[in-house]
Amino acid sequence: MAPAKAAQVERTRLSRSAVVDRALQLADAEGIDALTIRRLATELGVTPMALYWHFRNKEELIAGLADRIWGETRGDVDPAAAWPRQLRSLLESLIDVLRSHSSASALLIDSEKLGSSHWQVTEVTLEVLHKAGFDAMHASEIARSALWTGLMLVMSEAGFDPGITEEERAERLRRKQVELASLPPQRYPRLVEAAVPLTACSDDASFHYQFGVDLFIAGVQAMAPGALPGRHGGS
Repeated sequence: MAPAKAAQVERTRLSRSAVVDRALQLADAEGIDALTIRRLATELGVTPMALYWHFRNKEELIAGLADRIWGETRGDVDPAAAWPRQLRSLLESLIDVLRSHSSASALLIDSEKLGSSHWQVTEVTLEVLHKAGFDAMHASEIARSALWTGLMLVMSEAGFDPGITEEERAERLRRKQVELASLPPQRYPRLVEAAVPLTACSDDASFHYQFGVDLFIAGVQAMAPGALPGRHGGS
């Protein structure tokens, strides 16, 4: 089969969605650095030219993966719920998606191009905040802070490192806990006291996330128009 004909056959049987699926699996398993057009082509059993038909370079591929991450985030809210509950559901959905893909946080940080999935989630978030009484400037700041709150909660979970195994993670935290507990208690009484919670490694990290989301939502509510005397739109 002629090279041009072979490339056409590869493009026909390889959809953009299939490329993104395998790329996301690879990024989750081995990290973004392992994700190259050549490596991905090998994983899919095609030539690199078949992938260039969908993505011209790695930058576009990363943008495609980021768009997939945003597409997995629920952009709908309960119209009957109060706005804090709506905002919470959007943030919790983002966190759920970030936790389900070990590469997701890095993908959203590294991607410079924003696709339609991101715009849709952002539009819903801004609409929720608009109905809460925030002007465009303050709503934009809150939406931006919500994204970074989700990213930081996931990346600050004790032992977070997509590149290590659970056993390595547990051992790293155990050593850190011993280090903190061994500090001079007369000089660092609070650090010694918090040695365990600062290095807690558990399959149930619900408190870490619930507390973080509660803190963010409470802060937004405190800044809402009418929440405090003389305060409007967070100014």
